[in-house]
Amino acid sequence: MAFVLLSLAALCRIALPGEPTIQCGSETGPSPEWMVQHPLTPGDLRELRVELVKTSATAEDYSVLMNISWVLRADASIRVLKATRICVTGKSNFQWYSCVRCNYTEAFQWQTRPSGGRWTFSYIGFPVALSTCYFIGAHNIPSANMNDDSPSLSVNFTSPGCLDHIMKYKKKCWGSLWDPNITACKKNEKMVEVNFTTSPLGNRYMVLIQRDTIIGLSNVPENKLKRISVVILVTGESEGAMVQLIPYFHSCGNDCIRRKGIVMLCPQPGVPFPPDKKRIKKASFPTTTLLPLIKVLVVYPPEVCFHHTVCYFTEFLQNHCRSEVILEQWQKKKIAEMGPVQWLTTKKKAADKVIFLLSNDVSTKCDGTCAQSEGSPSGNSHDLFPLAFNLFCSDLSSQTHLHKYIVVYFRGADPKDDYSALRICPKYCLMKEAAALCTELHVVQHMSPGKRSRACHSSCYTL
Repeated sequence: MAFVLLSLAALCRIALPGEPTIQCGSETGPSPEWMVQHPLTPGDLRELRVELVKTSATAEDYSVLMNISWVLRADASIRVLKATRICVTGKSNFQWYSCVRCNYTEAFQWQTRPSGGRWTFSYIGFPVALSTCYFIGAHNIPSANMNDDSPSLSVNFTSPGCLDHIMKYKKKCWGSLWDPNITACKKNEKMVEVNFTTSPLGNRYMVLIQRDTIIGLSNVPENKLKRISVVILVTGESEGAMVQLIPYFHSCGNDCIRRKGIVMLCPQPGVPFPPDKKRIKKASFPTTTLLPLIKVLVVYPPEVCFHHTVCYFTEFLQNHCRSEVILEQWQKKKIAEMGPVQWLTTKKKAADKVIFLLSNDVSTKCDGTCAQSEGSPSGNSHDLFPLAFNLFCSDLSSQTHLHKYIVVYFRGADPKDDYSALRICPKYCLMKEAAALCTELHVVQHMSPGKRSRACHSSCYTL
């Protein structure tokens, strides 16, 4: 009898079709099914997630890719599902767009897996760059017919910088702990003096002075660790211009992390530069190899453009200020699990500093990826800023943890009336006061309770 039952079970297993798997490949242009009218089309995806994975081509060559996973909805429309198309748009210094199509090898016979659980698939691909904003969209094929609503699912993802435990394996990050300690000053209308520390990792550097265009440059050969000075001829006004230092390390070649500084006025004749030790403290970025890694929680109101402001500010904190940045855009899943109040309270407690990032530059125009639309990064951030402000007010009334709070603003911004209590916090303008900000992040400041109390504004109690 047992033999008969085992035989019947074997026959049943043979009769069942194989469970669907996926075969993925690049797809340019619209899917061919889009041009055909379909009597039935599948619904949208239930869930879409993005994570980073490290892959190894050789023992010393790593690449970081997206691991995109999705979950199918358990409804009858799954029977007509043929494929899922995934498209990724990346935006950093330039924008790129790429799509893959993942075909299912078998028709779906069940709404869930016979073994239990929902149908879940994943695709590893799409190389990831440092500190780049990505928009990932996915929809099932056949897609909706023309003039019908097209169901799809999308997520936003911002890749971290070199301090991340996965991104640090990218070749471009191998020199990320090098601190050139750039100082630059305008000697006269035609000359800028730039000082920086070289690294034994490379053998040459390019120094650019630029505003809207490059107004001066110099190539510097050096393969040892030393402090050097170079005078560069410029063709325009240099005060306030940006200094861009491009290293050429053996590990990353022409794709190494670029470091930046600002041209200031040189001291008047007869007034020498202060000694190096004091200059490092007051007018240069902290030395990343000596200072401890600090955790910084960044919150921002919805009017701050995520792609044009938050991404670049986060990259600056990671690359220049020895900071591990906590950003709600990177922890949406955790926020959904914990709730925004609990998540924010926990992260504020864990952070060494909390930065309120403000901007009143109404002339700044964000492109479509920054639009205030449902699911956009800016649209998702509007709940956390007032919550963070309320936590600040709580600390203000109890005189605790106030040393954590800093205001960073762009182009002359000042806290609005609703948040004017933030005026008591240390304020820094980027990039004008970038070096001072980095120093502030590593210093615990103390202010007397009386001064804090007098500074409290009624806006703390009107929200």
